[in-house]
Amino acid sequence: MAGAHMSDDIEQLAAEAVAALPPAFRPAAAGVAINVADWPAADMLQTLGIRDPLELTGLYEGIPLTEKSLLDQPVAPDVIWLFRQPILAEWRDRGDIELRDLVTHVLVHELAHHFGWTDDDIAAIDRWWE
Repeated sequence: MAGAHMSDDIEQLAAEAVAALPPAFRPAAAGVAINVADWPAADMLQTLGIRDPLELTGLYEGIPLTEKSLLDQPVAPDVIWLFRQPILAEWRDRGDIELRDLVTHVLVHELAHHFGWTDDDIAAIDRWWE
């Protein structure tokens, strides 16, 4: 696949993952922008204390719904970043899962931060762990 197509594919897979969420979660998930980039930005890695960009497949930027108040002035929309090269590298390294499943897993994990979910909440939606 050509580089441009792979980005579109990950964006498409992410959109399909959101559409497949349980109905109760779709409206809130739809309020989060999903951006796909080849690599995490240097400042993101620095902020998180991550040296190897391959370690970061996704990132949630925003205020969890559990911490938002009506008085909060929206600074910027909540964003989930999906990083194509780290996702593809993990997919190749694993070799035993569909790219769709990995993208869904990363997206659900980042959405969990948006919802303020616990690991138990994540497990109820993402059967990845079973």
